Amino acid sequence: MDRLQCMKVLVRVSETASFAEAARQLHMSPPAVTRAVAFLEDATGARLFVRSTRSVNLTEAGRRYADDCKRILAEIDEAEASAGGSHATPSGMLTITAPVQFGQLHIMPVMTEFLDIHKGVTGRVLLFDRIVSLVEEGIDVAIRIGRLQDSDQTAIKVGSVRRVVCGAPSYFERHGEPKTPADLANHATIVNTGSSAPLDWHFAPDGAAATLHPRLYCNTVDAAIAASVTGWGLSRPLSYQVSRHVAAGQLRLTLEDYEEPPVPIHVVHAEGRHVSAKTRAFVDFAVAKLRALEM
Repeated sequence: MDRLQCMKVLVRVSETASFAEAARQLHMSPPAVTRAVAFLEDATGARLFVRSTRSVNLTEAGRRYADDCKRILAEIDEAEASAGGSHATPSGMLTITAPVQFGQLHIMPVMTEFLDIHKGVTGRVLLFDRIVSLVEEGIDVAIRIGRLQDSDQTAIKVGSVRRVVCGAPSYFERHGEPKTPADLANHATIVNTGSSAPLDWHFAPDGAAATLHPRLYCNTVDAAIAASVTGWGLSRPLSYQVSRHVAAGQLRLTLEDYEEPPVPIHVVHAEGRHVSAKTRAFVDFAVAKLRALEM
């Protein structure tokens, strides 16, 4: 049997968790799909699926093999596209990931404008406040906020943001404004316990943590900011997360002279000999757009 076609069948079965649905999508008969998977199981000497009357699931060996099949098929498609010159025209599914609020505020407008320009591209945006693997999740481009670990990925810096302390004007009218980080011990503070938020508030010049006595903990930055807007207490988000509130006069920054160095923002994509046209075009487009932003 055609081994590459069998790999395509296996990948589609793994994605649909159904032999019948894979057969329908591939315009094949269900017995042909079953034979293709059986051929690969004979060739590998491993059981690739666990089948029951209600579900079809990859075994651990099957999961590893399916990942390898996806990689091999993608490299073949890339080689054929490069040889045929189709890398010159952006097309296909483009998957982007970014932090939730940054993605909502800045990446969604970039993506929709990009799709308006490139009609052959379909976009998928995944917003997470955690680091996700480009390779394992099938992601083309990631927006990272923070220090990057060494990797074999290409990273382009597009700007930076700061961790800021902010409160509502009404709060400062009632409680006064802290003059140094040490004064925070006497103020109502709101701590964000989200996955990427530091629980301790560190300040320049030595990076020491301030003494806090928080009376409110929130698991999202939006909730912490909302509490600050009401005048309840001080929060410490990233500057882009409150820029519109500051511009509207709902929040005011404080302790700016003690801020830590800015946190970099990078556009990241996997390195390769042949970067697809959709990825190259989006990276160029996003870099220009994001560098023009005031964050």
